[in-house]
Amino acid sequence: MTTPVPNIVSPNIVSWPLGGVKDGRMSYASDDESVREVIRNILLTRAGERLLRPQFGAGLLNFIHQPNNETTRTRIATLVKKAIEQWETRVLVDDVSVQPDRTSLSNVQITIRYRMRYARQPLQLTLGLDLNQI
Repeated sequence: MTTPVPNIVSPNIVSWPLGGVKDGRMSYASDDESVREVIRNILLTRAGERLLRPQFGAGLLNFIHQPNNETTRTRIATLVKKAIEQWETRVLVDDVSVQPDRTSLSNVQITIRYRMRYARQPLQLTLGLDLNQI
């Protein structure tokens, strides 16, 4: 006698904050869009900004006015990977690369390659950061 294998259903992931009203209902991000919003939130939040979670965040904006060299880019990549692994447990980070932008000497492109824990499909998020931002 064989036992039937249950179907595995991907969880419905939602994100805060809620968006605007759509069709009379509040809209919100779901699935990968939700994860992308949370990753951006983690990276742009400085430690100490969030009440009751003083260690939350990567503080990516602390790299503004740093030189765009290999050392800075390596520090950014290490910080991004560590922060995402610590604060966004729905994903597995495969790689983080930080490359200089070819169009501007002060810009870097941060590419995060990750997979959702329940789906294992490779995904990618690319963010730009201007190190000379005022």
